[in-house]
Amino acid sequence: MTLAAFSTCTLSDALLKLGVASAGHFPDIVRFSGPKICGPAYTVKMVYATDKEAPKLDQHFVDTAPSNSVIVIDAPTHAKNAVWGGLMTAGAIARNALGVVISGRCRDLAEHRSLNFPVFARGHSTVGQSPFTRPSAVNVPLEISPFDPYDAYSVASPQFPSVFVNPGDWIVGDEDGVVCVPKELETRVMELAAELVKIDDRCMGDIKAGKGIQASFQLHRGK
Repeated sequence: MTLAAFSTCTLSDALLKLGVASAGHFPDIVRFSGPKICGPAYTVKMVYATDKEAPKLDQHFVDTAPSNSVIVIDAPTHAKNAVWGGLMTAGAIARNALGVVISGRCRDLAEHRSLNFPVFARGHSTVGQSPFTRPSAVNVPLEISPFDPYDAYSVASPQFPSVFVNPGDWIVGDEDGVVCVPKELETRVMELAAELVKIDDRCMGDIKAGKGIQASFQLHRGK
């Protein structure tokens, strides 16, 4: 059994029970194309092009993506441009990458969909990277915050923390969203997720039989 056997909702439930405050949830990121993904993170940090202090890459980040990885991109919070397009999807497929998760925007939706490549992002744009943003680092820890990237006046909700992504952490994405499972918690999350699926199956059976949600939850979930 692998993490791919479970929905992102079940994985988030398991992570919460294990004390991960964010439940591994990437805020506001949705699927724009492709099937479910599950694989280790290859992280990419973007900066504004006006940032002259941040390091520069010697190679395009797609050209160094490991086979069977999920590319995770953190773009500047209020950037309105896309940081991923159709040519990058073609390059990622050539590298045998599994998909891309973008804390930011993508473009060329028709191209991603025609190639059936998994693209998860916070939004989309007609504008590409240059001259607005640029990649600065790969395989570095990322902090994905719960800011609304489309609201210049938004603040992080005190009710919802950031999700932290380290290279090699497991990334799972489906129709409900994207979850990061820290690699050191992989086994514990799978064990707990399997238990949670059994509990929910019992709840579903009783609820369908007319026993009520509250009574079913109390019986099987203990609350």
